[in-house]
Amino acid sequence: MPNRRFADGEVVMGRWPGSVLYYEVQVTNYDDVTHLYTVKYKDGTELALKESDIKSQSSFKPRKSQSSSSSPSRRSTSRSRSRSPGRPAKGRRRSSSQSRERKDDKKKIIQETNLALLKPSENNTRRYNGEPDSTERNDTSSKILEQKLKPDLEIERVLDKYSLRPREEEKKKEEIYSEKKVFEMVKTTEKVSSKTKELEFGGRFGTFVLIFFLPATVFYLLLMCEQDDPSLMNFPPPMPALESLWEARVFGVFLLWFFLQALFYLLPIGKVVEGLPLSNGTKLQYRINGFYAFVLTAAIIGILLYFQFELHYLYEHFLQFAVSAAVFSMGLSIYLYIRSLKAPEEDLAPGGNSGYLVYDFFTGHELNPRIGSFDLKYFCELRPGLIGWVVINLVMLLAEMKIHNQSMPSLSMILVNSFQLLYVVDALWNEEAVLTTMDITHDGFGFMLAFGDLVWVPFVYSLQAFYLVGHPTAISWPAAAAIIILNGIGYYIFRSANSQKNSFRRNPADPKLAYLKFIPTATGKGLLVTGWWGFVRHPNYLGDIIMALAWSLPCGFNHILPYFYVIYFICLLVHREARDEHHCKKKYGLAWERIPGFINSH
Repeated sequence: MPNRRFADGEVVMGRWPGSVLYYEVQVTNYDDVTHLYTVKYKDGTELALKESDIKSQSSFKPRKSQSSSSSPSRRSTSRSRSRSPGRPAKGRRRSSSQSRERKDDKKKIIQETNLALLKPSENNTRRYNGEPDSTERNDTSSKILEQKLKPDLEIERVLDKYSLRPREEEKKKEEIYSEKKVFEMVKTTEKVSSKTKELEFGGRFGTFVLIFFLPATVFYLLLMCEQDDPSLMNFPPPMPALESLWEARVFGVFLLWFFLQALFYLLPIGKVVEGLPLSNGTKLQYRINGFYAFVLTAAIIGILLYFQFELHYLYEHFLQFAVSAAVFSMGLSIYLYIRSLKAPEEDLAPGGNSGYLVYDFFTGHELNPRIGSFDLKYFCELRPGLIGWVVINLVMLLAEMKIHNQSMPSLSMILVNSFQLLYVVDALWNEEAVLTTMDITHDGFGFMLAFGDLVWVPFVYSLQAFYLVGHPTAISWPAAAAIIILNGIGYYIFRSANSQKNSFRRNPADPKLAYLKFIPTATGKGLLVTGWWGFVRHPNYLGDIIMALAWSLPCGFNHILPYFYVIYFICLLVHREARDEHHCKKKYGLAWERIPGFINSH
């Protein structure tokens, strides 16, 4: 194994990938497996370099002999003295061709730099025409490119001063580097190291605990709702017999539901759109038909109700359905991890490629696992769990009417069903927007998303409706009106903020978005600093919290249990805020840090 030459913390000169320029960097890490050094530039950009691309600072100190020979008159005198009439002309041709090659290399660097530093006013359409989007994961900042430009401009001035430009006919023959060439150069630097170095969720130990903690939390909440007095004083709730938690018929019904939604997903209805570019520049295709699947599901439920099919069965076996969903999600997660071991490197998730089994199993090892054209992650994101949430709420409404002998559901139950139905329909109607979320673009499909989509969403998000069946709560019409207004405010913030973000990501040059201001970044993307995204860093989360409060208020204030979703979402917001802050700072560099100052100055 080769010996390590540079130590951590040592300040050296690192070559910028794809160029001949060296910049002052600090060594932060060394990988014994790949033998690559992780170095940090002055603006915070981190890259992985080979040892051959790193030199000590001493080798860049200027020499007196070089400075003394830099005068044009001295160089010309030296050449005239050393040139002999009897020396073959071949040597002169060789030296002139070598000089021309060096000047061509310098000119090529200048062309690359000029293309990478297009002004925002000149780049409104060119920067967002498809290709630059896939450079988003590159951490290059504008400061590095400015530093790269300065020495090249000096080279240009020297060439102009001493008339060392290539001849016009040679100029015409030079290949002009396009933006795609610059993009490919940046991509090369990204692919040097694809291993996940920064572990989230508490690392290996934290993810191991979460694999057991998340199912335990779901079962605890459902068991507490079944108690006559679901207060914290009655913790822990009595555990049912283990054999009562499993029933083959219930598991069969769950499988029927899952594959029915899969059938709806495969129907050739709805438009086909492209997702955001992957690391290799390709774009996956997705069929947008979630709302059609919802309509078909509603038609089937209506038919079952017309023929007086007993949907009360779901309420009576609610805990068993939760167990069946958890078992299925665990089996799906195991399948996903096994198949990911054979996936090529470019198909792995950037956040789930640590090399640690438990961590990658939890976060998801493969980014977009597919069976043919069937995208497993995208399907589970919106179909079985989200539509199942609405069906569960409807069953709870019917169960309340049956158990309490009511001809009409309570006002509290109507509010909870209506608010959450609006949320689900909105998500399905704007299904295309999910393609720009971190779940699709960054997170792999593993236990975290599989359990969240198939268990947490349908069985925890329906907690208020399940609570109201056993603990009816009466509210007045004025209170109901106030709650409706609160939910409307939260929904307006949530929808308008997400619409701004998704429209800007899709087409920043859209004339409808001309009123929005943004900060250009070195990734070729822009950061919104006006609208809702100038008012608060994550306005979509603010809208979510307000809506979650409106969903819980119809349950009254007798117990804290119905407000679990609010508490959970605040905790989730804190985690996502820290997570998003880290990712955005790493992705956008100095531009992300400029946002608060820009907003305050405007």
